[in-house]
Amino acid sequence: MPTPISSVHSPHIKQVASLHKRSERQRLQLFLVEGVREVRRALAAGHLPATAYLCPQVAAGSDLHDVIALLEHLDRSGRTRLFTVTPEVYEKMAVREESGGVILLLPYLQTTLDALALPPAPLLAVVEDAEKPGNLGAILRTADAAGVHGVIACASEGAGGTDVHNPNTVRASLGTIFHVPLAEASSAETIGWLRSRGIRIAAATPEGATRYTDADLRGPLAVVLGSEAHGLSAGWLQAADLRLFIPMHGQADSLNLAASAAILLYEAVRQR
Repeated sequence: MPTPISSVHSPHIKQVASLHKRSERQRLQLFLVEGVREVRRALAAGHLPATAYLCPQVAAGSDLHDVIALLEHLDRSGRTRLFTVTPEVYEKMAVREESGGVILLLPYLQTTLDALALPPAPLLAVVEDAEKPGNLGAILRTADAAGVHGVIACASEGAGGTDVHNPNTVRASLGTIFHVPLAEASSAETIGWLRSRGIRIAAATPEGATRYTDADLRGPLAVVLGSEAHGLSAGWLQAADLRLFIPMHGQADSLNLAASAAILLYEAVRQR
């Protein structure tokens, strides 16, 4: 039976609110999933929430019957603890408005490189030091749509890397983060891992030597993109088998990171 919570001062609610901060997510190894679509995709992928929170008044306008039934079943079986909360409490917990009235607390995803299960000729997207979690989420959404075999979020030396468990990553991915194989590693570790598996590195850079439509993007390949502000680190440019550029004819000196990823990944898919 769900446990009701009506106070914003409840320790459970304070824990949820604390997970808005990266440091607390890392300490507790838990992250938030909110929104009807995102919650459905997390549950459909078999992710078992540590706790779940439902606001019946907020959820009243959403088609959540299947989600509620599953969460109640998990609560009865002791695998998930389900709470019901008031609108005031839900507002304190939620990261964004109009998120559907349901929030899950999930254990951190398994994101080691060796956990990636790859086919013989994989197509990977590698993103170094993306400034905005939303860009990483959008790339996951593109990777899901294009059938990319995995996404690696990596950090250059001295950088913190993109937080894959940020609520904005989950939101921008529309829940595809739970279906696309995802890994985190340093740039140096990722380069070594790709080399050991015979996966070619195609680095995207405005100073690239090859127009992306002129390159052979078939076979085992990692399409690597850097931050919009600084581009790729020197290690990637030195390791690259291909240096690709996307022609630009206007005044802007760069494309949005997620837009660039979509252009390059779909060209690789087209060639295959």
